[in-house]
Amino acid sequence: MSHSTDESADVPSREAETDGGERPQAHTVRLELADEPGQLLAALKPIADNGGNLLSIFHERGNITPRGRIPVEVDLECPPDRFESIVDALRGEGINVIQAGAERYGEELSILLVGHLVDTDLSDTLHRLEESTAASLSDLALSAPEGTDEPSSARLRLATRPGQAEEALASVRAIAAEKDLHVVEPLTEGAQ
Repeated sequence: MSHSTDESADVPSREAETDGGERPQAHTVRLELADEPGQLLAALKPIADNGGNLLSIFHERGNITPRGRIPVEVDLECPPDRFESIVDALRGEGINVIQAGAERYGEELSILLVGHLVDTDLSDTLHRLEESTAASLSDLALSAPEGTDEPSSARLRLATRPGQAEEALASVRAIAAEKDLHVVEPLTEGAQ
């Protein structure tokens, strides 16, 4: 390796070399976090652990979502082949990813589940749904007017990748059938 007397040789290049040789690209990830100490740090760790470099963080603490969460927008850069693993790592840590990149979750799907949601472990149902599809839960409203021992209903709003709504619906149907829940599906284009 030759040494240069040029002063710029000591300044790191903005176009850092990656192990795949690809230049990092900018990406935006929009998250929903609980208003608890340590949540933002917990969301940033999977990004760093998977080769992401933070560019900016916009933490909307005064803007609470319908589920009582705080929206956070993270701009990062990483090689294109690492972005998907960053999003998967965030979801693996239980972080609600509302949007990842420009079109990742471009379609929204609202579904109603009816039955013994509490007895069949609603948390397990939601976790399995997010694991089995490319969908991300963006909103949940539970109604149990007769108490948790009686049938209840939950409205789920799922954000899906363009063209993958049917795959998400198929997963909802399968999980609901296993737990003896009824699914009220949205009308699709062309339905009469």
